[in-house]
Amino acid sequence: MSTPTVLSVNVGLPKNLEWNGKTVYTGVWKAPVDGPVMVRRLNLDGDGQGDKAGHGGEQRAVLVYQLDSYRYWAKHFKRDDFVYGQFGENLTVDGLADDEVCIGDRYQIGDAVLEVTQPRVTCYRVGLRMGEPELPALLVSHHRPGFYCRVIIEGEVAAGDPIVKTSTGPGALSVADTDALLYLPDKDQAKLRAALDIPALSPGWRGSFQDLLADAAIKPAWDGFRQLEVTDVVAEGGNVFSVYLASADGGQLPAAQAGQYLTFRLPDAGQPVPVRSYSLSSSPSTGSYRISVKHEPHGVGSGFLTSRVMKGAVLEVAAPRGDFVLDDGTGPVVLLSAGIGVTPVLSMLSALVAERSTREVWWVSTARRPAEHPLATEVHDLLAQLPRTHEHIYYSSTGGRLTQERLAELALPTDAMAYICGPASFMADMRKALIALGITRVRTELFGALPSTNPGIVDQARAPHLPDGVPGTGPLVTFARSGIATPMRDGSVLELAEACDVPTRWSCRTGVCQTCLTPLLSGEITYFRTPVQPPPTGQTYICCARPTIDLVLDM
Repeated sequence: MSTPTVLSVNVGLPKNLEWNGKTVYTGVWKAPVDGPVMVRRLNLDGDGQGDKAGHGGEQRAVLVYQLDSYRYWAKHFKRDDFVYGQFGENLTVDGLADDEVCIGDRYQIGDAVLEVTQPRVTCYRVGLRMGEPELPALLVSHHRPGFYCRVIIEGEVAAGDPIVKTSTGPGALSVADTDALLYLPDKDQAKLRAALDIPALSPGWRGSFQDLLADAAIKPAWDGFRQLEVTDVVAEGGNVFSVYLASADGGQLPAAQAGQYLTFRLPDAGQPVPVRSYSLSSSPSTGSYRISVKHEPHGVGSGFLTSRVMKGAVLEVAAPRGDFVLDDGTGPVVLLSAGIGVTPVLSMLSALVAERSTREVWWVSTARRPAEHPLATEVHDLLAQLPRTHEHIYYSSTGGRLTQERLAELALPTDAMAYICGPASFMADMRKALIALGITRVRTELFGALPSTNPGIVDQARAPHLPDGVPGTGPLVTFARSGIATPMRDGSVLELAEACDVPTRWSCRTGVCQTCLTPLLSGEITYFRTPVQPPPTGQTYICCARPTIDLVLDM
């Protein structure tokens, strides 16, 4: 077997490109360099990345791709115009096949020593560079992703340098197998566990594998919407009303997880039919559900639930969802809320009481004034049932605005798990404050649309709105978190969401990376491009989906 060799060293700085009416900032355009190039801990000299969240950095300092794969894709696409650097790689090499190189392998190349950390991230920009939109999916399904390295020893590298393997990574897990573990179906649980034992595996891929092993996706208890009966409506004060729900057939409702939410379709509240989500505010294991809703002057959903719904009414409700849930650990817990954001953390507190927890609980709550402090008495009574609690209340009307300095005075334990719910600005401020105080395990609950994940996109989107131009004629698509409902047009559900400036999350746009995986509250879809693996129950890949009937999505 001949010695692997560097054929080309390629670099390129990020630039703006127009794509689908948007501006993309990307460094995927690489070009060969004559002579040696200094390979440093974070990058090659003269190189850069547009999206630092997905590319570059210590764990992804150098991208490697192989001559054999160049030849493979030239034949596949019937093309003869490839040049080195075309796949966005820094090093084009002869040898080092993805099914032979393993995570943790180290190589001496020129004066540098590199360690393999992960396969290439699936990303639409390699398809953009190649003029082949399907390429991100094909790199995975054809087991030819290429791989990233971190720099163990900095040094110069040049075309023609031999590549010498200096050590073998533990576990013998190849780049191709690692890629398949994340993106392809039929996960090998033993290989997933083995991957976690490889020290060189990048933190991002390690976290993804841990999630797969933990089966982090919480499957909904039922599909679509079902009818639940309102058994009581209770005024809690401060314009907050609790709505109690039970199964319309008298049976026990499935247990939820503390911190989850319910989604309601409210056909009697107006047209188009509003879809709204509200956190559970009671113990999740009682066999019935309770939400607590603040009446907002112009709120369609809250106005209907707090003013027009009476005992005996029947509502259309989707199963409990959400991953803002109480962990099952034994360490300290910080439950931090503002205003009506108290509801999911109250559910967590109720769960701790129900299981007679001995965990240390810090309850920190803020409201405008005592009259606008919902469910305060219930909270106080629950805290009294636990052995190790701390209760701290702040009212902004009397100078009690919660700040980092005030949190510091509480001496919160740095090993605590913190849960925050409230307005977006409050959650951002409190998260920043807690991290500054040494509490790094922080979870937040966002009632509105989730933040976008649009790698490389420069343009700032408007607030969600109905799409410009002629309305579609297809099934009605409702983006529940964004409050938008519009008929389907040509293209994918993702493209419809983008036309409405609904915040979207995607990376590959070809049904591989799973970034666009979205809870499907009701309706049915068909895939015009088959995803690499089926989505979990109750979810869909919006990048390659179209509705066949009316659709409600949690986005």
